[in-house]
Amino acid sequence: MDDVGGKRQATRVFKKSSPNGKITVYLGKRDFVDHVDHVDPIDGVVLIDPDYVKERKVFGHVLAAFRYGREDLDVLGLTFRKDLYLAAEQIYPQDNVTSNGKRPLTRLQERLIKKLGCNAFPFYFELPPHCPASVTLQPAPGDTGKPCGVDYELKAFVAEQQDDKPHKRNSVRLAIRKIMYAPSKQGEQPSIEVSKEFMMSPNKLYLETSLDKELYHHGENIAVNVHIANNSNRTVKKIKVSVRQFADICLFSTAQYKCTVAEIESEEGCPIGSGFSLSKVFTLTPLLANNKDKWGLALDGQLKHEDTNLASSTLVADPAQRENLGIIVKYKVKVKLCLGFPLGGDLVAELPFILMHPKPEEEILNSPARPISTEVPVDTNLIQLDPVENHDDDIIFEDFARLRLKGTESKA
Repeated sequence: MDDVGGKRQATRVFKKSSPNGKITVYLGKRDFVDHVDHVDPIDGVVLIDPDYVKERKVFGHVLAAFRYGREDLDVLGLTFRKDLYLAAEQIYPQDNVTSNGKRPLTRLQERLIKKLGCNAFPFYFELPPHCPASVTLQPAPGDTGKPCGVDYELKAFVAEQQDDKPHKRNSVRLAIRKIMYAPSKQGEQPSIEVSKEFMMSPNKLYLETSLDKELYHHGENIAVNVHIANNSNRTVKKIKVSVRQFADICLFSTAQYKCTVAEIESEEGCPIGSGFSLSKVFTLTPLLANNKDKWGLALDGQLKHEDTNLASSTLVADPAQRENLGIIVKYKVKVKLCLGFPLGGDLVAELPFILMHPKPEEEILNSPARPISTEVPVDTNLIQLDPVENHDDDIIFEDFARLRLKGTESKA
């Protein structure tokens, strides 16, 4: 937030308290970026009431889980959920933590502890590079509870031991996301040439298709260049061009789900008879707004229903780590020449491409020396400004709000 009077930019900090108000978690952001070789650390502080905690301890953990069934189907101790990653640490008291010395505080933690006082204690989690991105599968109409997909949760709780079951009254749960931005450089321009022979035909039907680039950002038009040379004795009746999403579910065994997210069917320039050719450019724009009725469509992880889009492509740096990624999302453009002969078959070509969000300017300018300089776009429908605020040190506290998805509530 920029001050009109020329003051420096304020730092937004999310906060959420336990139901009994005895512990409060402060977090600088909700989205943590995967840079392929490393992931942004999850750092913040927990403010505790020492008179309430007394001899007990405060623990924190980060859990990445893949839910592949509805919550209301969890019965008899069986849950449709697989934990993909878990990190845990003791936050308080820190005198008992005898790991490799004390980790230096981040700039955000220094400022928060200075503002909140001696009862604020830091936490720091590092996610491995090969942990899954946050992906949600679009629920069917009428489905309630958490949707299927990969989600991340940061939890802080009071307990005697780390393995104790947390009580809701003295624990804080926060939904966070792991995201990945588009690479800064384009890859090779996708192109393919295919042909088909037919019985009693001396020559072939040729199809050459290409995209104008490999990497597209969400909401961007995709230009598909199609060139057809018909040297066969068959006739091309119409052309179908579509964008399809492929979601590989890497659970116990890999299953793949396909969904068409944009499609054009054209008879312009058709029929294309023997000896004729056609060159044409088709433009498609895959958007969630046009696919909200498709159950099982992969979306970027949700913090609220309106705050998402089609799932971004998954960049797999190490194929050996596929099973740890939960859901792998890919996109392809499919061009199909319809010949009108059920026995002869159609001619099909497919081109893979990448669909992702561009890296924001704040992320590009971010440096390791100032890890809190990354600003996340803030949705004012998600948060409420703390009415009691001291602006002297340019920190704005914002409350996590309870999130709603189609009339149902889930934990923020």
